[in-house]
Amino acid sequence: MKVLVVGANGQIGKQLVDLLKESSEHDVKAMLRKPEQTPEFEEKGVETIIASLEGSVEDIASAAKGCDAIVFAAGSGGHTGLDKTLLVDLDGAVKTVEAAEQAGIDRFIMVSALQAHKRENWSDAIKPYYVAKHYADRALLQSSLNYTIIRPGGLLNEPGTGKIEVAENLKTGSIPRVDVAKTILACLNAKNTFKKSFDLISGENDIVDAIKSI
Repeated sequence: MKVLVVGANGQIGKQLVDLLKESSEHDVKAMLRKPEQTPEFEEKGVETIIASLEGSVEDIASAAKGCDAIVFAAGSGGHTGLDKTLLVDLDGAVKTVEAAEQAGIDRFIMVSALQAHKRENWSDAIKPYYVAKHYADRALLQSSLNYTIIRPGGLLNEPGTGKIEVAENLKTGSIPRVDVAKTILACLNAKNTFKKSFDLISGENDIVDAIKSI
């Protein structure tokens, strides 16, 4: 399967690209926003494509040409304003869902946020981010795609443990970014993740075994 990673230059995206590149089952294309980001990926032999989530649906669909699946791992980041939260985390995600349908790509994995599906549990400090994630997820749920929505807890730049907990509702918890990337790879490899959404935190279960059980 050839996988387009949207947000490939992000902290989860980079780790996922590396995992896909090392995989014997998948090929990877990295969607990047700036041409100056390409050398790092091309040095690893990774195919790249330049496209902006603030561009058109057609631009994103063109970037996805030749792919079998899309992983949306992009984000505006905590250093930007609410305008970018709307344009990237919400509208960019929705446009990518529309682009997948336009390009005939059936498989879509969305990286969301812990409890994005439960308004009563949103943190006031980042509520606009939760709003964006909530409605982006809803657009995917209402699409024709074979989706998986992964809602990780607090993201850590720590070595992965390879151990996770997955469930429909996990109100608190955190997880290393590398373990999120490994969970995405496990979902790409498992057909039982079609039409599924779940919260994700570090836990006691092996990633592959946990994903097989959902």
